[in-house]
Amino acid sequence: MKNLLLVLLMIPLIFGSCKKDDDNVVPNSSNTWTKTFGGEYGDERGYSVQQTTDGGYIITGFIYSPFTGINGYDVFLIKTDFNGDSLWTKTFGGTEYDEGRSVQQTTEGGYIITGKTSSFGNGSMDVYLIKTDGSGNEQWTKTFGGNDEDVGYSVQQTTDGGYIITGYTHSFGNGLRNVYLIKTDGNGNEQWNKTFGGITYDRGHSVQQTTDGGYIITGVTVSSGNVDSVYLIKTDGSGNEQWTKTFGGGGEDIGYSVQQTTDGGYIITGITSSFGNGDGDVYLIKTDVSGNEQWNKTFSGTSTWDEGRSVQQTTDGGYIITGNTEVPGGTGSDVYLIKTDGNGNEQWNKTFGGITYDRGHSVQQTTDGGYIITGFTLSFGNGGFDVYLIKTDGNGNVTP
Repeated sequence: MKNLLLVLLMIPLIFGSCKKDDDNVVPNSSNTWTKTFGGEYGDERGYSVQQTTDGGYIITGFIYSPFTGINGYDVFLIKTDFNGDSLWTKTFGGTEYDEGRSVQQTTEGGYIITGKTSSFGNGSMDVYLIKTDGSGNEQWTKTFGGNDEDVGYSVQQTTDGGYIITGYTHSFGNGLRNVYLIKTDGNGNEQWNKTFGGITYDRGHSVQQTTDGGYIITGVTVSSGNVDSVYLIKTDGSGNEQWTKTFGGGGEDIGYSVQQTTDGGYIITGITSSFGNGDGDVYLIKTDVSGNEQWNKTFSGTSTWDEGRSVQQTTDGGYIITGNTEVPGGTGSDVYLIKTDGNGNEQWNKTFGGITYDRGHSVQQTTDGGYIITGFTLSFGNGGFDVYLIKTDGNGNVTP
C-alpha cells in the first residue's frame, strides 16, 4: 500500500534554468532535461546518482511520507530511463528515520545503497546497507554500529565482490566521532571495520577502492587542530592506515568527495572558508599518489557561500564538480556546476534553480559526454523539497 501511494504521488515535472552560457562546442551532446520527483507532502531529496548500464539513471536519497510511521522518512530509490522518466520507485525503512546517501549499480545489475537508520540496528542510529535486484526489490539489508550514532555516507563495490563503506561512528574509536570504515563480503557480512581520528570530531564522507587494492577516504577532522580540516586517509586492502594528510587553513575546510585520478593521485572537492573570495568557497585539491598537494583551486559564484559536494575526472583529463551557491541576498541557493581543465583552471560554470532553495549533491559524466546531477529543489516540483535531476550536454547547457 505504501509503495502504491508513493507511486500515485510521483508526478515528475520538468523545470530548471541554465545561466552563464558560453560559446564552446562539445561534440556528442545529447538530449537535455530537468526532472523532479516527489509528492505533495513535502520532503524528498536526492543525494547520489549514477548512470546505469541500460543508459538510464539510479538515484537514492530520502522521502517523507506521513504513512510510514512516527518520523515518516524512508530511503528512496528511483530508477529512470535515458530521458529521466521514472520506471519505478522503491522505499526502504521502518517507523523511524531512514535515509539513503550513496548508491551504485553492482556487477550483476542490482544496486547497493548505504545511509543511516534509526528503525533498525543496535543504537540510536546505525549504518544502513541495502542490496536490491535490478528491479529494486530488496535482497538483504544489514546494519552496523553500536549503542550510539553511526552513519554511512559512501559505498562502493570492491573488486572481490564485497562492499566498502565510510561514514562516522560515535560508538567506537578514540573520540566523540571518528571516521568509520567497514568492509563486507558480497552478502553484506562484515569482514572488518576500522576507525580513524583523534579525541574530538572526525567524519568520512567519500571512499573509493584504489588501483593497488587499498582505499582512499576523504572527510573532515577537528582532531588535528582546533578547526575543521580536509582529511585524506589512505589504507591498504585490510583497512590499515598507510598515511593521512590534512588540508586547509585557519577556517572551516571540509572534504566531501574524493576520486583517484588517472595519474595515480587524488582529486578532492569540498568547502573552504580559509581561502578564496567569500565566507565559504568551493575547494578543489589535487594530490600526488602519496597525498602531497600539487595544487588547489577555489571557486565562488555571486555569493559568500559556495560548496563542492561531488567531483569526477572527465574523459578529457579535466574535472567536473557540483555543489551549491547562495543567491545574492542570501534568500536561497542554486545548483552549481563547474568544469575545469586538468590543472584545475575553470573552463565554465553553470547554475540551475529558481527563486528559492536548490542544491546539487552528486555529478557524473554520462556516456554521451554530458553530465547528470542530482540534488533537491524547493523552487520546482509538487510541493516542499523534491528530488532534482538535471541532464546537461557537454558544455553544461540544458535546452529549454
